[in-house]
Amino acid sequence: MIAVSNLMSWLCRWLENFSYLCMNVHILQHVPFEGIGSMEPWLRKRGANITSTRFFEAWTLPEVSRVDLVIAMGGPMSVNDEAELPWLVEEKEFVRAAIRHGVPVLGICLGAQLIASALGARVYAGRQREIGWFDIEAVPHAGGAFTFPPNTTVFHWHGETFDLPAGAVHLARSAACAHQAFQIGTKVIGLQFHLETTPESADAIITHCREELVADTFVQTEDALRAVPPAAYERINALMGKVLDYLVRSQRQTASPPAGNDAVLNLTKVYFDPAGSPPVSAGRDLPLSQTYSFQAPS
Repeated sequence: MIAVSNLMSWLCRWLENFSYLCMNVHILQHVPFEGIGSMEPWLRKRGANITSTRFFEAWTLPEVSRVDLVIAMGGPMSVNDEAELPWLVEEKEFVRAAIRHGVPVLGICLGAQLIASALGARVYAGRQREIGWFDIEAVPHAGGAFTFPPNTTVFHWHGETFDLPAGAVHLARSAACAHQAFQIGTKVIGLQFHLETTPESADAIITHCREELVADTFVQTEDALRAVPPAAYERINALMGKVLDYLVRSQRQTASPPAGNDAVLNLTKVYFDPAGSPPVSAGRDLPLSQTYSFQAPS
C-alpha cells in the first residue's frame, strides 16, 4: 500500500508539472529595461514556451487562441497616452480579447493599469508617487481569490493609479495607494507593485529612471534602493511564483467550485461593443471559480 501511495503521489506531481509543458506564455513588454525578471527562470523551469511583443520595436500581436497566459509588464508611459502611442489601442483590445476567451492575464504596474483601462476603469495620477520598498496590506475577501500575506514589503515604481474595474475583487492596498492589487474571476490579476524584481532588474530601472527619484514621502533614495539585501528579492520572487501558480492552475480548473468553497463574487458581466466603445455592464453573480464569458450587446 505504501508503494502504491508513493506512486500515486509521484504521478500527481508529474501531472502537475506536465500541465506547464508546451504552455504558451506571451509577454507584453513596453521598454527594454523592464523584462519579466524572476518569472523567466520560473517559467522555463516548467517548460513553458515564452514569446513576446516588444512595443519599442517592430511589433506584432499573436492570435489569442494560441496563447495560454498573457503577462503585461510595466513601463514609464501612461495608458492614457494613446495619441502619442497608438499601439496602446491595439494592446488594450488584445487584453480584452484574452479575457473574453478565458486566457489567464497578469498585469504588473503599467500592465495592471492596462487591464483596468481595457475594462473601462479610470487610470489617473495618484495622490502620492510610490518608488521603493514599502508595505502592502492584504484586503479581506470572501474567499477563493488569491490571498496575499497580511502585510508584506514589496517593490514599487509608479505615479499613477486606477479605479477598480467592474466586478473586481480588491486584494491589496498600501498607505500611499488604495488599489494595489485586484482580481477578476480566477484568471485575471493586476498588481500595481513588482514581485518579479531581481537585483539586476532593479538596477536597470534605477539606471534608466533615476530622474524620478525626487524626494517625497514614499520615494526612497538611490542609495536606499541599492542597499536592499538579496533576501528581500528572494521573498518577493517566491510570492511571484505563487501568483503565477494560481493563474496557471486556474487555466485547467473545472467550472465546478472546489469542495467546501461556495464563495461567490458579485461579478459584473461586461459587454464589449465590437466598434470599440467603452464597455457597459450588467450585474450578475457568478461562482468565483467559474469561467465567465463576454458578448456583444444585441
